[in-house]
Amino acid sequence: MDAIELLKDDHDKVDRLFQKVKATDEGEHLALFKKIKAELDAHTHIEEKIFYPKLKEEEELKDIVLEGIEEHHQARMFLRELANLTEDSEKFEPKLKVLIEDIEHHVMEEEGEMFPKVKKVFDAATLQELGKQMAEEKQIFMKSNQANA
Repeated sequence: MDAIELLKDDHDKVDRLFQKVKATDEGEHLALFKKIKAELDAHTHIEEKIFYPKLKEEEELKDIVLEGIEEHHQARMFLRELANLTEDSEKFEPKLKVLIEDIEHHVMEEEGEMFPKVKKVFDAATLQELGKQMAEEKQIFMKSNQANA
């Protein structure tokens, strides 16, 4: 699986969780948030450790990567704040809603702008190799996070 396919699969998985949040009662949102957080933590990790550094090597991708990094920073801030709230906090639902909106915007930019540019700059073999590295790193990250949970 190439890097872009892997990232799109992650996007789809998180979107399915977002749709569940939108379709369920607030009482189920904390459990869904924990799954969302685990997915986003792993996703942002592999993007920042492997995907974005490779893209930053190319001048025409630098600005969009820097914007992506800032969006990740904002998402991590919301994830941290949400993780520290109790489910009955009046801030939980509004923060969760803003997190979902921010991530949906980020995904739209990546899939609509960044990925098409990446496909023009990198050949299929490079994207395949990046995907392999990212899949391996994601497995390691998720295992270590489960051990720390």
